[in-house]
Parts: sequence; C-alpha cells; structure tokens
Amino acid sequence: MDATSSRFLARLLPMVTAAQLAAAASATTYVAAALVEQGIDAQPVGRVVPEAFAGVASDGRPLSSLLVLPLAAVKMLSARGTPVPQAMAAGLFQLERIVTTQVLDAGRVAEGVAVAATPRVGYVRMLVPPSCSRCAVLAGRFYEWNAGFARHPLCDCIHVPSTEAAGRDLTTDPRAYFDSLSPEEQDRIFTKAGAQAIRDGASISQVVNARRGMRTASVFGRDALVTLEGTTRRGLFGREMAREGRTFRGQRVQVPRLMPEQIYRDARSREDAIRLLRRFGYIT
Repeated sequence: MDATSSRFLARLLPMVTAAQLAAAASATTYVAAALVEQGIDAQPVGRVVPEAFAGVASDGRPLSSLLVLPLAAVKMLSARGTPVPQAMAAGLFQLERIVTTQVLDAGRVAEGVAVAATPRVGYVRMLVPPSCSRCAVLAGRFYEWNAGFARHPLCDCIHVPSTEAAGRDLTTDPRAYFDSLSPEEQDRIFTKAGAQAIRDGASISQVVNARRGMRTASVFGRDALVTLEGTTRRGLFGREMAREGRTFRGQRVQVPRLMPEQIYRDARSREDAIRLLRRFGYIT
C-alpha cells in the first residue's frame, strides 16, 4: 500500500467503522422498540455485540481492503488517460456505493442477530406503498428468524421483527392494502382484469400468482461465509479462542470465524444458532 492509500484509509476507515458501529448498535434498540410497539413481550437471551459488525465488509474481508478499491480505480483510469475530473467522479460514485452498502449491511446483519437471539420472534413482510402486486400478495407473511424473503429488482419491502400471531394493518395485510387503493390504482397495480376479479371476491394470491414472476435479487454465492476480523490475539473472537487454548498461526487463531449468515444456514435450530452466535462473538 502506497503513501496515498495509507493517508486515504487513515481518514476514511475510522469514519466508516464508526458509522457501522452506530448502525449495529441501533439494531437492538430497534428490535426491542418494534416489539414493544406491537405489544409483544419477548426478551432476548443474549446481547448483540456491535463491535463484531464494525471494521468488516459484508463478505467477511477487512473493511480497509474494500475501501481502497475506489482509489485504485481512480489511479487506473488516470493511467489510461481519463481526465482527472472524470476519474475522480467515477471513484466517488464507487466509494459512496461501497460506504452506503457496508453501513446498511452492518445494521441489517446486527438486526438479524438481535432477532435470532429473541425467542418466538421472526419477521413479517411489510409493504412500503405504493407496492406492486407481487409484493402486495406477500404482505404480512411471517418468516422464521433464519429465513430471508425473495425480492424482485427495486423491491422496497421491509421485514419487521414480529411474531406469527401479531396483528395486521394495510401494510401487512394484502386485502387491506388492496382496499386502501382507489379503483384506478387497483387497476394499475393488479391489472384491470386482476383487480376486477379481486373486487368480485377472487383470492388476491391466486390472481397475482397466476402471473408469478418473483426473482431473487441477490445471493451470497459462497459455500461458507467467514471473516478474519476479530481473529487476532487482540480481537474479540481471538481473545476468547486464546482463553480456550486454541492454536494460533502468527497472530491469527486457526479456527474460522463464521459470519451470521452462515450460522443461520448451518444451525439445526434456533437454540443451535444462538449457541453459534455466542460462540463466534456476535452475542454475549
């Protein structure tokens, strides 16, 4: 790493890490507040460790290795003769996208850990109106603590911590959402024929699923998600492994640290997931 990259990271890395930490720290508060708002009494069995989600990229690599990519792109473009203003604009665009994604992902994954650590709690799919027919038919569907939901491109649905028995409103009840729309909006979102069929008493799910077209917007694409963050002798996970007498190679423990997504994939039950989340330093 050259001097320019070092100076760049020295200024940027602490700021992005702090933003990730803040996003992760808010996850526990958000989950608790969402449950209270719904009148749900559910106490977590462990506390989310916000530091576990800061300084690490979504794919498990050190955050610093991701943040230098825009700078490398600017240098490459400049070397190829791209005018400096254009090269800088391209780098800034890439940097903004990376920072936004990494901060949001830190909060998202920490929220998932908070939900996994709270018995009986999963997610309810909530619309952000106006919503398309494919999303509307899934409003209010309950997803277990370790299950994501399919998204089509540009889908803006959100998942709200809740229980399967929680009540519904127009953003979590397909029929209530349909009834909240004007006839013109119903026709536009569900098609004229589909909207009329629903007004005539047809099942919304049957009408919409007849034109099924849901696609998954993103996949992890890896068999196992692990991270090197926290695995040194001074790291959260590394310190715990040192106390257990685990073997280190240099400064890093020779025990892979699983990412929460991989834990959800591997866990045999919620109790097993909680054990693994605690084992790998995501809750205490």
